[in-house]
Amino acid sequence: MRLVFKDTEKQVNNAITIAQKNEPCHETIWHYHQQYELIYIKEGSGVRFVGDHVSSFESGQLVLISPNLPHLWKNNDDCTKMCNLVIKFDKSFMGPNTFDNPVFACINEMLSDSKYGISFSKEFGKSLEKELMNCQQLSSAEKNIFLLSLLLKLANSKCIHQLSTSDMRQQGDSNKERLDRVLKYISDNYEKDIDLQEIADIACLTSNSFCRFFKKVTNKSFKQYLNEVRIRNASRLLVQKNYQISDVCYEVGFNSITNFNKQFKMIIGKTPREYRMAM
Repeated sequence: MRLVFKDTEKQVNNAITIAQKNEPCHETIWHYHQQYELIYIKEGSGVRFVGDHVSSFESGQLVLISPNLPHLWKNNDDCTKMCNLVIKFDKSFMGPNTFDNPVFACINEMLSDSKYGISFSKEFGKSLEKELMNCQQLSSAEKNIFLLSLLLKLANSKCIHQLSTSDMRQQGDSNKERLDRVLKYISDNYEKDIDLQEIADIACLTSNSFCRFFKKVTNKSFKQYLNEVRIRNASRLLVQKNYQISDVCYEVGFNSITNFNKQFKMIIGKTPREYRMAM
């Protein structure tokens, strides 16, 4: 996946922007920006990448991402409908140092934790859907009040799940291009047999140096990350009843049903058959 910096300062002059997007996203641009971002999925499904986290997404999900945290929402290839709401905001939208005030300690803590990406439960997201989808119609003053109230609700929610296991915020350019090449190659070729030397060559490193580099920036081994990408893509294919489990195994890059079942159970918590029956 290609990692790029999106300069939102060139797009907006105010501290809050709210936009509804209705087109499926099939790009592989892993990006980050200088504002916080709240993403609500009203309709659509696919695979999301947040820091070192890879998982499936579906309607009703709400995620908070901090500035400079790389992320990507990628729709399934067969997805024709998509509707999401994106709220971007500066921490100073209510004025400088607002959240340093002790009365906003819970919000300040949540914004700090968002450096890992925060996901809220589907049920909680759905409960906020009406006000989220209507907030575009508010005046500028009302948007500020709405966002402050929304952040307080989120901070007091008990339905919070941390996404990335490591802090992958981009503070400099030293490893950006190398990581860009590696993640794009994995995203485009996960279903193929990618060996360690092959991916090390993409990063222009020796295999040992690559292993240290990848572990440092993602907190995961290359094999672990590759297996997660494969399994998350497998989980979305399993929802489609026309795919046999054995077909899914080979479709996402595994060459052994036994290993596929083992990795699926380890990452998802269920066997492929149990996962399909629960859908």
